[in-house]
Amino acid sequence: MKRHKTHLDGIGRVLLAGCLVALLGACAVNPPPLDWQMNARSAAERAVEAYLSGNNRVESLEFERMRRETARTGDATLMARAELLRCATRVASLMFEPCDRFEALRPDAALPERAYADYLGGRVTAQSIALLPAQHQAPASRLLSGRAGSDGDVAVLVGIADPLAQLVAAGVWLQAGQGHPAVMVVAVDTASAQGWSRPLLAWLQVQARHAELGGDAAEVQRLRRRMELVLSAGAPVVIKP
Repeated sequence: MKRHKTHLDGIGRVLLAGCLVALLGACAVNPPPLDWQMNARSAAERAVEAYLSGNNRVESLEFERMRRETARTGDATLMARAELLRCATRVASLMFEPCDRFEALRPDAALPERAYADYLGGRVTAQSIALLPAQHQAPASRLLSGRAGSDGDVAVLVGIADPLAQLVAAGVWLQAGQGHPAVMVVAVDTASAQGWSRPLLAWLQVQARHAELGGDAAEVQRLRRRMELVLSAGAPVVIKP
């Protein structure tokens, strides 16, 4: 898979244009973007790349910068999107935890942001699916049907062009107990191709656990050797999801 420039899965790109994009779509900006928009966008890109690459210090600094720039607008919806972007990187890396900063903004957030937050937590309804970014609607439909991650549905995951969105969808499925060995393979390949050590280690750990439960000692050892290779580059130790 070709290495892409850091993706923001749509939610982040909204910060540039003030409309739903990559977690929530892409949109053209005519006139030129304002200073706060450019600053928030660049900070978001650096924060996402830093987190997925395992650099906690840079991630924290850049997300705080993104928050400050976005807060200049006083727009709760934009602030909610900023928090959802951060939470999406956690789901992509199998760090399933409450999106607390978004929840503080939920009362003033719009319906699409609320739907996306619920989706990150593995909760979807027939009514909320249409409110999600287009690239997440098919994975959400599979999740609702209870058959996400089956062999036939892995094509849905592969069909998501954005690598961060793909890992988010895979993480949502796993969180909801609808993981599948083929999903693990797709997630590992995607994280590896992007050089994103944090989600790569998390998904390799899931694969190793699955192989261990299946009694495949040789596969467990192979996966552990691969994890050691990633860790040798200074990647963070993975907290078990």
